[in-house]
Amino acid sequence: MKKALLLLITIMAIQLTTAQEWTTPIINGYGKIKEFKDVAVQPDASKKYNIVFDLKDDHEMHGTNIGYFKIARLINMLGSGGVSADNINIVAAIHGGATFTALNDEKYKAKYEKENPNAEVIQLLKDYGVQFYVCAQATASRGIAAEDLNPNTQLGLSAMMVLANYQLDGYTLMP
Repeated sequence: MKKALLLLITIMAIQLTTAQEWTTPIINGYGKIKEFKDVAVQPDASKKYNIVFDLKDDHEMHGTNIGYFKIARLINMLGSGGVSADNINIVAAIHGGATFTALNDEKYKAKYEKENPNAEVIQLLKDYGVQFYVCAQATASRGIAAEDLNPNTQLGLSAMMVLANYQLDGYTLMP
């Protein structure tokens, strides 16, 4: 038993010392990934990736909302796997606890007394081609006006409509 445990610990130590560094190859500074060439499922450069994200949580990861982190991570994995940006179409429905992440700098600072930590990643993702729709039902219930939103976002009737319409158009839901 001790030999098996020692062997397992040795193997894990070797993997840790030979593992690649975390990188952000496409969305600079966001969505850290490690590349693995010897795993079963890899990005397929011949496929078109149409993904709709459901950003509803207020959780953070590495300083930004976890939803933006996940979008950046997916783009980084797909891009490093050889998938062309032309074959990546991403839409995000922002609602629930994530609604306030879509505030413009002025409104975010007034509410939280600090800069919006999501503004830079939203800009980078928008520049990449990600479309952001903020739920008008969520903004209305939180007293947020359209002019209070980050200029890289737009209002949608509801997150439910964004999620339903894009899925009906063949987009895959990424919760």
